[in-house]
Amino acid sequence: MPAPTSSLIVGSFVLLLMGSGVSQAHPAASIEARADSLVQASLLVDGHVDLPYRLNDFYENPADSTVGGDVDYPRARAGGLDAPFMSIYIPPYLQSNPAAATNRADALIDLVEKIATDHPTEFALATSPNEVRQIATTEAVALPLGMENGAGLGGELDNVEHFYDRGIRYITLTHGAHNRLGDSSYDDAEPRWNGLSPFGEQVVAEMNRLGIMVDVSHVTDATALDAIEQSDAPVIASHSSCRHFTPGWERNVSDELIEGIADTGGVVMITFGSSFLRNAYRDRDAPIRDAMNAHIDSMGWAEDSREAVVYEQQTRREHPIGTVQDVADHIDHAVGLVGTEHVGLGSDFDGVFALPEGLQDASGYPALVAELLRRGYSDPAIQQILGANLLRVWTEVEATAPSGTRRE
Repeated sequence: MPAPTSSLIVGSFVLLLMGSGVSQAHPAASIEARADSLVQASLLVDGHVDLPYRLNDFYENPADSTVGGDVDYPRARAGGLDAPFMSIYIPPYLQSNPAAATNRADALIDLVEKIATDHPTEFALATSPNEVRQIATTEAVALPLGMENGAGLGGELDNVEHFYDRGIRYITLTHGAHNRLGDSSYDDAEPRWNGLSPFGEQVVAEMNRLGIMVDVSHVTDATALDAIEQSDAPVIASHSSCRHFTPGWERNVSDELIEGIADTGGVVMITFGSSFLRNAYRDRDAPIRDAMNAHIDSMGWAEDSREAVVYEQQTRREHPIGTVQDVADHIDHAVGLVGTEHVGLGSDFDGVFALPEGLQDASGYPALVAELLRRGYSDPAIQQILGANLLRVWTEVEATAPSGTRRE
């Protein structure tokens, strides 16, 4: 794949490149059909899906159509989704109890394993890029695992290897609060470490040794820069968008960080959550949620009841915030900085309340691909973004790990 030229015009509705992997726009009448064919023919990897946490709260059979959330087997197949990374999410409130945090991680991995065991035609665990590729030749959806919040390690370096053995292939260093590894972009308190902690540095080295991807979504800029400097392998942002469109919001990645991640050979995976797309969108979802929760309370429904889940889903579907074009703008911006080979998708499906119109569940990927086609992206460039880039990074992280090394 030739490297992109420097003539990309970011923010334009049609990218005007000659010979860079982004081509002239396809005829409008064929866009939707081409997009649907392309997602079905491509290997589509999503860097972050919170299905395990959703099912932990309210279990439904994900092999069938579900009443809640954004991802199930029918919607994944409709959208061409081949390999959603299952988020093994550790809530910040568990950080004060290391054993509970580690137990939660193990329990969520157990849940994903049960899904694959109970529904082997629809789902299969994946612990390597080659397994993802092999599963993609079947009707099953591959389920690779990523730990969201390094607090799940319980402060024990040995647990990095424990969770590698259980299938974890990336670790998001922090989540909503500073932890033992480093500082979180969501924490309003003063930085605890001003970057990675000494333990965080050890964890990054251990991740490199084992072949686990280092994920800098959720961390402060200082923590991300430390991780980039410390890691001998490519670094990812599994579900982050561009701070260019949300000035002052550190949860999204700055231009400097996008370039720093690309310099490691890594990939920035653009997320779909409305709050990531424009600052103004974050203010719009709170009144919708407040009204929804007030109605649920007035009906006397438990939060984890079927009635509440159905009503929440109805509310979310009736109130999209943002557009597919917003998501494509973030992709354009990142591509303009570092080229198509360092950009991917990390939807955050099942992990956010509000999503843009046209991208409200896993059946919506073709709508985004159609928008990229309208903007002039070529099929090979789109395939890079859909999954080839992340698989390349994952392969490089595996290759960086010393073969057969284990700590005694």
